[in-house]
Amino acid sequence: MTEQRLFSNDKLIRLILPLVIEQGLTILVGMCDGIMVSSVGEAAISGVSLVDMINAVVLTLFAALSTGGAVVTSQFLGARQPEKARRSAGQLVLMSLGLGVAAMVLCLVFSRGLLRLFFGSIAPEVMTAGLLYLRLTALSFPFIALYNAGAAIFRSTGNSKVSMKVSVLMNIINVAGNALCIFVLKMGVAGVAVPTVVSRAVAAVVILALAANPRQELFLERKSLAQIDRPMMGSILHIGIPSACENSFFQFGRLIVVSMIALFGTVQTSANAVANTLDSVGIIIGQAMGLAMVTVVGQSVGAGDQKQVRFYVKKLMLWTYLLMGVSNLAIILFLNPLIGLYRSLSPETVALARDLVLLHSVFAIAMWPASFVLPNALRAANDVQFTMWVGVGSMILFRIVGSWVLCVQLGWGAMGVWIAMILDWVCRISFYVPRMLSGKWKTKYRPG
Repeated sequence: MTEQRLFSNDKLIRLILPLVIEQGLTILVGMCDGIMVSSVGEAAISGVSLVDMINAVVLTLFAALSTGGAVVTSQFLGARQPEKARRSAGQLVLMSLGLGVAAMVLCLVFSRGLLRLFFGSIAPEVMTAGLLYLRLTALSFPFIALYNAGAAIFRSTGNSKVSMKVSVLMNIINVAGNALCIFVLKMGVAGVAVPTVVSRAVAAVVILALAANPRQELFLERKSLAQIDRPMMGSILHIGIPSACENSFFQFGRLIVVSMIALFGTVQTSANAVANTLDSVGIIIGQAMGLAMVTVVGQSVGAGDQKQVRFYVKKLMLWTYLLMGVSNLAIILFLNPLIGLYRSLSPETVALARDLVLLHSVFAIAMWPASFVLPNALRAANDVQFTMWVGVGSMILFRIVGSWVLCVQLGWGAMGVWIAMILDWVCRISFYVPRMLSGKWKTKYRPG
């Protein structure tokens, strides 16, 4: 039976390890960018950070579409239908380009209105910095959408090493470009945005060129890019739209709760920001395992082998719990030195940030995998409506309403928001685990 497995341990490791490196690199580069932006001034920091919240919503849409493409393509590969897999890959690239261009135009035309809509009345200098940063980074949207599509194509075959290498190249260009444009050329906010556009453009060209290599198991064909296949697009959107709705609403919810925390002053806001940064390190492995789950379960579902679906879900969940346990215990043990990297924090901010990180790390070990990795197994089996409604409903009830009660009404501030987050995890687990055990996901997939 071991010989019949779609993924050996060695193949799983070769899939997962590059994903972990890629996710970790993204977070590390984000931290470096923040440090370099801080040298430009407070208005620049504020403008960039506000726009990054809007950009996060847009990037979530691109990631959701790529997830839909990865699921459909993985299923075709598992079903031994390479021609349909290539057609799916081509349609994913076309749709990603269209969505990227649409998002770019929207942000260029309505840039000022978007900043007013999300953040109300902000200082003129912050508005100026934010408008410049938003308009420049919007030019990169088609490129990052295409990069995501190319990365999804490689991941669906189990070859995540390619997307990792291209991601390394993209982030090196970004960091080096930021250093050059900010410290040498003194370009201010533009010095943060221009390297982003250049690095994403290079990454998109490189990964699509690699994806077009016909010697690979899955490659882009000209005919799959030249023709619109509505049924195939429909299959991708069937997965992508619910994921986009769920993840976009999640980002909107984060905007709302951050505005609640801001009511309690600088200490609460700063502690929340620091804790978010450190906690993002603790979930690197979980995010990588979620991407791997899509590929592994998608191919198993496409092969029509439900036993392998259950086998790999159990295996990947076990690995996730073990590895996240190690990473979060490391954060707990080295928490004081990690917070010490932020030298300008007040004692009150340090104390609150420490409490928030401890709360997240302890509960993440027990709950985060079942809350966010397990639902990717359901999505890979086309059970996307269920995960969407659970995710959106739990977000409204606990992350937003719960935060309003605990943070604002009871006056618990940031700690109230983070307790509401834990309650959200409890809710998700209470739905996702029984759903997987019930086997209702088996009825959602229809061979293409």
